[in-house]
Amino acid sequence: MSPTRKLRVATVITRFNGGAGQVALNGLLALPPGGYERAVVTGGVGMDSVAAAQNEQDVLHGDEAVANAAAGDLTPAAHQAGCEIVQVRPLVPQISPRDDLAALRTLTHVLAEGRFDVVHTHSAKGGVIGRLAAARAGVPRIVHTWHGFPFNEFQSRLRRSVYIRLERVAAKHTDAFLAIGSETVTTALRLGLATPERLRLSWPSVDVAAYATAAGSRAQARRRLELPLGVKVVGSIGRLTFQKGPEIFVKALAELPDDVFGIWVGGGPMADELVKLTAKLGLTERMRWLGHRDDVAEVLPAFDVMAMASRWEGLPCVLVEAIGAGVPLVATAVPSNQDLVLAGETGMLVRPEDPGQLATAISVLLDDPAAAARMAARARDRVGEWFSPAYLGEQLDDVYRGTSERPYRK
Repeated sequence: MSPTRKLRVATVITRFNGGAGQVALNGLLALPPGGYERAVVTGGVGMDSVAAAQNEQDVLHGDEAVANAAAGDLTPAAHQAGCEIVQVRPLVPQISPRDDLAALRTLTHVLAEGRFDVVHTHSAKGGVIGRLAAARAGVPRIVHTWHGFPFNEFQSRLRRSVYIRLERVAAKHTDAFLAIGSETVTTALRLGLATPERLRLSWPSVDVAAYATAAGSRAQARRRLELPLGVKVVGSIGRLTFQKGPEIFVKALAELPDDVFGIWVGGGPMADELVKLTAKLGLTERMRWLGHRDDVAEVLPAFDVMAMASRWEGLPCVLVEAIGAGVPLVATAVPSNQDLVLAGETGMLVRPEDPGQLATAISVLLDDPAAAARMAARARDRVGEWFSPAYLGEQLDDVYRGTSERPYRK
């Protein structure tokens, strides 16, 4: 592609929220000014199903799509920044053969009609359906970002093998890949999902400066959350899902002294179950499930320790955000957390699904603030320009105008 020609690029993602959504948005907005026309094609999450059924619209555009965005969706921010917005109702996170086939047909039509030069897909579901639709629509260049993989050791062998097979099918229609974290790169190459010339290591894109702790912000954050004076706070951020291990987090809290409070920012399908578990463990007074919040940068300084209990990850943005806020880290030893959390150096790593080990690591940092501060400082030194939106924008410009080619072309 010509390095000077303006390109039309569409970002396709099922859920335009969370870490993956923020990385996608940051990259899109950091593309060189004047070089791109930008669009976001997102799934039907948050759409009013009754209204959709009444008007039978499979696709919403612009203001109408923004009005139907779910809480926490980044669609309004993208729209305000000048991106075209398209919402495809059948593109839902849940596995549904009927919806998935409808999403493939509808998305193929949307991408063909949009006459895009580049389609860049994110997330597992949007990644597979989006790449197949882009190939069918005759899109010249197809790019995919792996934020991690949909298959993991906690699934049955059958489900894992099906997911790997789907990734291999979609990979044949992909010109270039970005992989968040070194372990994601390793897995992609080991399983034959990508060839070296089509694969590039990438990092979570975070505006670290926005999370830098200012004087007095710790006290302000604690007042904002109405926390008692003198308590120690261990916090986490993420959706309330099996992957993130929120029940492991609260069980670890149960093993900590009564002056340690727990904070979890994020909502999700396990919310009611977790409230019951919290009561059963006798932690109602010192465990706060905050749900979705738009003020994470203001809340983070309240944490004495950030504790990630995830069963699997790519490389979550929240680790970079916590580092920016100067918060010491405890994370599970899963891909690719070790890119940032070097055991005993920039934080502490623990075995997944082990509340006792998680509680012990948290205690070590809470009981030795000087050591915790040293680890936090080393972690901050490790986060360089590679994690900035500007760096990702340059990387995407290179990839979008690159010459690597997919194995199969229409």
